Amino acid sequence: MRRFKKFLLVLLVLIVVLAIALFAYIFHLKPKYEGELQLKNLEKETTVYFDEYGVPHIYADSEKDAMTALGYVHAQERLWQMELLRRIAPGKLSEIFGSVALKNDKFFAGIGIEEASAKAIAKLDKNSESYKFTQAYLDGINQYLEEGTTPIEFTLVGVKKEKFTIKDVYNIFGYMSFSFAMAQKTDPLLTDIKNKYGVEYLKDLGIEGEFNTTQIKSSKENIEDYTAVSKSITALLDKSPIPPFIGSNSWVAGPHKTKSGKVIFANDPHIGFSQPATWYEAHIVTPKHELYGCYLAGTPFPLLAHNRDYAYGLTMFENDDIDFYQEKNKIGDSNQYQTPEGFAKYEIRKKTIKIKDTSDVVLTVKSSRHGPIMNDLLDRLDRKNPIAMLWTYTNQPIQILDAAYGLSHAKNRDEFKKAVSLIAAPGLNVMYGDAKGNVGWWASGKLYKHDKGVNTHLILDGSSGKDDIKEYLDFSKNPSAENPEWGYVYSANNQPEAIDGFLYPGYYLPEDRAKRISGLMDAKSDWDKEAFGKMIYDNTSDVSVETVQNLISNIDPNALSVSEKEAVNVLKSWKGTNNLEDVAPTIYNKWVYLYLKNTFEDEMGEDNFNMFLGVSVGKQVVANQIKNENSVWWDNIKTKNIKETRKDIVSKSFHEAFSDLQKQLGNTIADWKWGEVHTVEYEHPLGKVAALRGLFNVGPFASPGSNEVINNLFFGFTNEGKYYVKGGPSTRRIVDFSDIENSWSILPTGQSGNPFSKHYSDQAEMYNTGKFRKMKLNKEEIIKTSTKLVLKPKK
Repeated sequence: MRRFKKFLLVLLVLIVVLAIALFAYIFHLKPKYEGELQLKNLEKETTVYFDEYGVPHIYADSEKDAMTALGYVHAQERLWQMELLRRIAPGKLSEIFGSVALKNDKFFAGIGIEEASAKAIAKLDKNSESYKFTQAYLDGINQYLEEGTTPIEFTLVGVKKEKFTIKDVYNIFGYMSFSFAMAQKTDPLLTDIKNKYGVEYLKDLGIEGEFNTTQIKSSKENIEDYTAVSKSITALLDKSPIPPFIGSNSWVAGPHKTKSGKVIFANDPHIGFSQPATWYEAHIVTPKHELYGCYLAGTPFPLLAHNRDYAYGLTMFENDDIDFYQEKNKIGDSNQYQTPEGFAKYEIRKKTIKIKDTSDVVLTVKSSRHGPIMNDLLDRLDRKNPIAMLWTYTNQPIQILDAAYGLSHAKNRDEFKKAVSLIAAPGLNVMYGDAKGNVGWWASGKLYKHDKGVNTHLILDGSSGKDDIKEYLDFSKNPSAENPEWGYVYSANNQPEAIDGFLYPGYYLPEDRAKRISGLMDAKSDWDKEAFGKMIYDNTSDVSVETVQNLISNIDPNALSVSEKEAVNVLKSWKGTNNLEDVAPTIYNKWVYLYLKNTFEDEMGEDNFNMFLGVSVGKQVVANQIKNENSVWWDNIKTKNIKETRKDIVSKSFHEAFSDLQKQLGNTIADWKWGEVHTVEYEHPLGKVAALRGLFNVGPFASPGSNEVINNLFFGFTNEGKYYVKGGPSTRRIVDFSDIENSWSILPTGQSGNPFSKHYSDQAEMYNTGKFRKMKLNKEEIIKTSTKLVLKPKK
């Protein structure tokens, strides 16, 4: 008995010691929000105030010192995120994750982002402020890398620390640029449909812009002085540890549209959700410069920002900046291909991909005059017909660093506009408002034209030259609006009006959000910050109400059971809202999914159909197919001697939907609440391991919102009847120039990427319930509500 008691005592001591050690380890890993630190290369003492949400307010005597401080504090919160982002474009994920990441690495290493980065860096002016401030930012990151605590992810995965360089900055911008592109998902699918079934099947999909009925109005300035290959790429992007940009909303009200007579700016870029969240907020103040911005991990200048003089943000333009070309090899020599001038040799380059715990892989990349040959980079493409990818980002000069610097340091509207013109790719709608009463929208991107009749949504002929780009356009031809007479600018990824009679091809999203935003903005001229805050969380789709009415008109009420009639009555009274307690969106989305499945899957097959649902063409077709009684898609090609009609498909889909919902949620229709099936969880790359999910992931939460409402919390359709939110507003910002020190923001989870920080998820509940927090500019208020970290020059 005495021995047993002694054993228990020793065991208890061991448990206590381990608990203390674990607590000490966790405490050691937490970011440092107060006290003093010494940093090399600081000219003078710099102070960082961390407010109650962990936003750093950096006060420095020079911008160089501020950028060094920014790099340091950004790294202490987001070093793991920076590490992942810098590894994607050059194909270095396998080095830490093993062969599971090899397909991703082969693809990105092959498309040439790293090589394009090197060319751009070689042309940089090393004496420019943009270059010097970038180096100061990188210096801050690297000092944290050397002297700060090692993130737990580095320890769990086994990451070897390496210094960050300006090439990492360019590679990060390059990856984020590619994630905008929709052509890689869409063009091969549409070409497959055309080849199998003919052009008639494409006509019903609206690929010539027929469905883009709510178009952004372009405008020259109103002169008035206010004084004041497809599946593989989809799979790769879906599995990427850093999700892509997808959509976005923004609207900016000019003086005539607001109660105060001052500009109000709203922006919420839509990005796939992850943990940590995309943006890191920081406020920099120096004697010559002040800016409150949202920063991508590993990049020195914010893409979204404001100060007392102006505000800016972005949405995705969704223009077509990738073309695929089918090349023709010389018979008997696969190293040569046909060009209009005869045969040419493919350029060959080799890259070594290091793989954790196994042998390196040497990747051989062939490139034609159009770009890299994708067949060796993607599993699903055969080797018979070489497909080359021409991408504007790697085909045009890259000036993204100077552009980002220019946006964040513009002294006036003209300087800002000049910075926008430097962006060749990705295509962005850059939104602007200022304290003088100006509002503006400019579509960025190097736009181009082909000969009339060339359909860039299909794989093009690479050998003859007839499908080549014929003209690159001057920035003056980009869609834009400055101080339009209707008093506001907006964008919701919808197609702009024609310029010189030409509609720019692209992968524009349905009109739902655009129609809702323009309808609300047109309806009143006394907007204030509170009304904007309500609007940015708006969950209503007028288009869905019209769609459900069209669906109901195609079912026979006499063929419905009593319970089915009850479900139809719920839909008839629906106002298009997608709130947690609503029942209608649960019925509607199940019905829509099955109506699409029963319409398109027989021709496309399961894999292609599932991909179709996720691209802009598949989203555009939801509200439009139901209106087309004579569409060739209604007939199920698998049923012999029977020709299905629209009513057949819609009725069949409703009965199936109702039956499925009964099995899933029970017989009481009132229990079929949207919050039961529409949920969000912010997933960390390591949260996929069950044992680590609770530590790294945030959520799940029942989620309001839906696909293509302003509060665009979007999901994919599956047979399961659960709608797992894949992404949404990466931040919601409202900047009010009548009360600039009390402008609003919110992040999906929190500022920090450190799971042991109190700011890892402290905004998640607020975000999910429609709240905001201040973006503080007032120094006195900042000091009163913040902790203080003093950075001193290291002697």
